[in-house]
Amino acid sequence: MKQQVALAAVTTTAATVMAVVALVRQYWKAKQDRQWGKCQRILRKFARDCSTPVPKLWQVANAMVSDMGASLSSSDEATSSLNMFVSYASPLPTGINEKGMYYGVNLRQTKILMVCGRLQGKNQPISDLYVDEVPIPSSVMIGTSQELYDYIAAELVKFSSAHPEKDDEASANDKKLGFTVSSGDDQSTAISGGKRSNHWNESSSGETWSEIASSCANSRIEQVDDIVGNLAGGRYYDKDCVAAITLGMGTNAAYVDTTQSAPRWHDSLPKKGEIVVCMEWGNFNTCHLPITQYDTSLDAASSNPGHRIFEKMISGMYLGEIVRRVLVRMAQEAALFGQNVPPKLLIPYLLRSPDMSAMHQDTSEDREVVHEKLKEIFGITNLTTMTRELVAEVCDIVTERGARLAGAGTVAIVKKLGRIANRRSVIIMEGGLYEHYRIFRNYLHSGVWEMLGNELSDNIVVEHSHGGAGTGPLFLAASPTPDS
Repeated sequence: MKQQVALAAVTTTAATVMAVVALVRQYWKAKQDRQWGKCQRILRKFARDCSTPVPKLWQVANAMVSDMGASLSSSDEATSSLNMFVSYASPLPTGINEKGMYYGVNLRQTKILMVCGRLQGKNQPISDLYVDEVPIPSSVMIGTSQELYDYIAAELVKFSSAHPEKDDEASANDKKLGFTVSSGDDQSTAISGGKRSNHWNESSSGETWSEIASSCANSRIEQVDDIVGNLAGGRYYDKDCVAAITLGMGTNAAYVDTTQSAPRWHDSLPKKGEIVVCMEWGNFNTCHLPITQYDTSLDAASSNPGHRIFEKMISGMYLGEIVRRVLVRMAQEAALFGQNVPPKLLIPYLLRSPDMSAMHQDTSEDREVVHEKLKEIFGITNLTTMTRELVAEVCDIVTERGARLAGAGTVAIVKKLGRIANRRSVIIMEGGLYEHYRIFRNYLHSGVWEMLGNELSDNIVVEHSHGGAGTGPLFLAASPTPDS
């Protein structure tokens, strides 16, 4: 009898334990379902807030066209979010008569890119192209501007000696050295608000570059922003090229306009002809931009809040950071990565756009690249396939919005020039975001196509630059002189 009672007690206890285990599992399953549902709600709201339907894109494009006109007409910054300026680099190459060996220098944040190549004219590609990347020593970086100029001149002399021009080219080329200055192109510059050092700010002074020219006998220097050099390269290969856009870690745009369109500079411009306008379009802002709470928090935490809003939505500097901020909220409010938020996930700008691109473009069945990247960057492991898919979807939302907004800006430039309806316009794109991020590039192209429709979409041709990275100053060197 005692054995039967004991057996019954054991059976009852086991049943109780099993029931408790079942209840605990049910509780955790219900909790996980609630947390996953919260993640999905955060995702859906984010997708709605980032939405860029065609009417929204036209609102953005029209607002940019209005700001472009206002900036060219008035020096009052209150009239436009843009502060465009005329670059005195015109006329641009024709692609016909430019022949010979030309040299170019692109000054970047921590290095100098030197390039030379031989142009054949008649829109022929560059031959004998040589590119040399020279790091700027830390002692020069922290030294005086004069020390920087002396260093550039010395390196340029060595480079040109290693790649000399022919005797007949030396006598034929009046202008043979193009010089461009790049704004911030690394992540540290993004975090510091995209500001240049004093050396780069001072580089706008023409007299400083005359010192470099004096070290390079018979060289005439044209020094402008590198986006203008990209435009010069586009015009060399295609006379219908009207604009150049950089979409990399930073972003900018330049386009060709008429002198009559810029009354703000009438006193300093010729009566007629073309001018090159550098837009600095990263500063663009309008109430029509689909700004989310994550963009607002990113902007507030930057060193330049309220400025460069467009750049913070479309450039490679910031795309990964927006994704990280969305994932942080999901981790904090919905335990996306477990009950504790991974500490590294809280570090700003740790997720870079190349890593974001790799996760987004992962086509493996189980999103293995997403798993590896999150483990490598944030120390996050044990991810379900559903979680990996969600992370990739966040990347997709951010990428689609940024690319389509860049597409709207592209259409705005052509509309400002009055060329949408009946003229072919070529827009060249430069920068790693456009060149290497296939989905971003596809979204940009499809956005332009959707805005224009079948009838007009062939009038805007968006393509990658032909010359290659860093060749912009070379084409500036080949530009004809104003009186030629």
